[in-house]
Amino acid sequence: MPHARAADGTALCYSVEGSGPPLLLIAGQSNSSRWWTQVRPSFAAAFTTIVTDHRGTGSSDKPDSPYSTQLFASDCVAILDDAGIDRAHVYGTSMGGRIAQWIAASYRDRVDRLVLGCTSPGGPHAIERSAEVRRSLAQVDPMKARKALEDLMYTPAYRGPYNTLGDPQMPPHARKRHLFASAEHDAWDVLPSITAPTLVVHGTDDIFNPAANAPLITARIPGARMHLIEGARHGYFEEFRDVATPLVTDFLSP
Repeated sequence: MPHARAADGTALCYSVEGSGPPLLLIAGQSNSSRWWTQVRPSFAAAFTTIVTDHRGTGSSDKPDSPYSTQLFASDCVAILDDAGIDRAHVYGTSMGGRIAQWIAASYRDRVDRLVLGCTSPGGPHAIERSAEVRRSLAQVDPMKARKALEDLMYTPAYRGPYNTLGDPQMPPHARKRHLFASAEHDAWDVLPSITAPTLVVHGTDDIFNPAANAPLITARIPGARMHLIEGARHGYFEEFRDVATPLVTDFLSP
């Protein structure tokens, strides 16, 4: 797999697969490109897909220095540069959606169409998860904490695979850096500057990143459209891929 170099020299692993218009797929917090394993083949049938290992995950470097969603956005642009891609569709979910907001706001000429999935504008305007959800994830017993995360990502009907529960090879410092980057995200003020046609997607039953964030983002981005997937939780794009993938594909192929 090729590696791009970020402005600070960090090696960033990525891969390119498929044919058609370029589509950058951005994973969530503390996750590598494995996040997209279940859905990438379907997208690669219509698009040239680019997936990345965030700094701190997978085969990318894992520097112990401050991370931010803005930094992750510049990393993604460095990867597009290395791949020789001037302009791409961008689809980010969870923290990947936070990163995608910065790409669309700060590098407007690099984004064709934008999809923001199960994400938040961050900052004081965002709807935060409840104290109960935070406590469930902070349990000392790792198996109980994992089960809590599974329940937030997927409905009881889902039987796997579970590709969104974090990169087990991440060093503790990188995990903390990812957590801080996502928690400190606040793109509220720049959302109105986004000019790319935008689709906001969320599961109606998402309490990990509450679904009430979807209309906030939609109202903030000029001309944005919203689609709520009934009964879906945070991992809608994987569990409900038979609904979500065609929805996104259709939006990206007007």
